[in-house]
Amino acid sequence: MATLYISPESSPLAHAAAAAVLYLHIGAGSVGIMSGAAAFVFRKGTPLHRLIGKIFVISMLIMSGIGAVVAPFLPTPERASVIAGILTFYLVLSSWMAVKRKPGELGKFDHGLLLTSLSITGAGAYFFWLAMQSPRGMLDGQPGAAFLMFVIIGSLAAVGDLRLIIQRGVTGATRLARHLWRMTVALFIAANSLFLGQPQVFPKAVQKSGWLNVPALLILALLLYWLGHVAYGAFKRRRMHRPNQLHAG
Repeated sequence: MATLYISPESSPLAHAAAAAVLYLHIGAGSVGIMSGAAAFVFRKGTPLHRLIGKIFVISMLIMSGIGAVVAPFLPTPERASVIAGILTFYLVLSSWMAVKRKPGELGKFDHGLLLTSLSITGAGAYFFWLAMQSPRGMLDGQPGAAFLMFVIIGSLAAVGDLRLIIQRGVTGATRLARHLWRMTVALFIAANSLFLGQPQVFPKAVQKSGWLNVPALLILALLLYWLGHVAYGAFKRRRMHRPNQLHAG
């Protein structure tokens, strides 16, 4: 997020509030990235993993909420930051709800999630279209591909939300995968916002080395690994139960 501009004529209280919002956004984002990374390390389902997960959820909701609300009021409004903030907030909240709810449970809140994912997809498509109308193919300094990413992620999320509603909830590997990919993509967005979106905070040697691309690539690799692990586990369980079902029949 760019520096929040406050007029020099504004009161000291306004300047202090702007600084507090900025530092809270940065601090929450930093905690979110560190706790998200730690969640991959500690064994799933343990008390420590659950505690770290709660820290991740709270910090990411604060970070993304501030980003989405403040971005329209920057000296140069950043529509990409607005969508990124809303998308991250939505992904973290829906990921947390996937494991917070009992397996196979559905609530009115889940219908709101579908409306949110569809809105994100529609907004991303509209801003992508606006970017393509520009001679440079950009909008608010962001390339059209940035908005296309929101369309892709929003569409995948909407399909998952629709499936959850049709099936009246999700269970087993589907429930775990829903939690996993949403949490990881939210972490991916936060990491990109820091390492690629704010490269100026790092030494110039690091900026030129290419190391700032590593966190995003590592997060994507972890996502693919864990989704494959979940799918393989579900496949093994089906194979183990199949002989018993045939025998019982």
